[in-house]
Amino acid sequence: MASRIFDHKKIERNVTLLSVFSLIAVAIGGIVEIAPLFYIDSTVEEVEGVRPYTPLELAGRNVYIREGCYVCHSQMVRPFRDEVERYGHYSLAAESMYDHPFQWGSKRTGPDLARVGGRYSDEWHVQHLIDPRSVVPESIMPPYAFLADRELDGTNIGADLRALRALGVPYDDAMIENAEADFAVQVDVFADASGIRERYGDVQIRDFDGDPTRVTEMDALVAYLQMLGTLVDFESAEALEEPR
Repeated sequence: MASRIFDHKKIERNVTLLSVFSLIAVAIGGIVEIAPLFYIDSTVEEVEGVRPYTPLELAGRNVYIREGCYVCHSQMVRPFRDEVERYGHYSLAAESMYDHPFQWGSKRTGPDLARVGGRYSDEWHVQHLIDPRSVVPESIMPPYAFLADRELDGTNIGADLRALRALGVPYDDAMIENAEADFAVQVDVFADASGIRERYGDVQIRDFDGDPTRVTEMDALVAYLQMLGTLVDFESAEALEEPR
């Protein structure tokens, strides 16, 4: 025992020796963790229902990132009982597979938003963004009323889809060619929605900000928030995976 303690102290006191053994330990750990990745096709198991964002949702996500919403709101429910009971099913890796960058966040000044879709009405979201304390008196969130005044036309949204396709998001040629039209259709309940639903599935189509005469950043942001956490059927056995 005494000799082992002496050897241990000798290693700690010798910077060169300690560095060599530390390097060996890190190298072994790295090989164990990284080597298996070269022998599997993907580290993310695909889940039925997960799809790329529609052009309007993507525009809303761009607003979300631009305004720094991720600084106060995470989008990752951890597999702990208190989080699952408060926010809903823990997050699956596949839910973020098309996010560049992902919005997991690093802190929560406000609640997690991974499951916020469908929990509140469009009117609630609009009022909350215009005057947060009118619906949540204790909120310290700044107002974003200006979003309702900033119009969007979707002219350049196709370029965003092309950029994301270069990063691996499966936007096909039809999605990119019809990006501007799909952008407009999603807020027009009287338009022919067969095309966008063929390309993206059962998307939410309606006026999101309460003003059907124009498309605004408020429309886009609410559309994005209302789809978060709604794509996966967590009651389906195929959609569940054991937390690791």
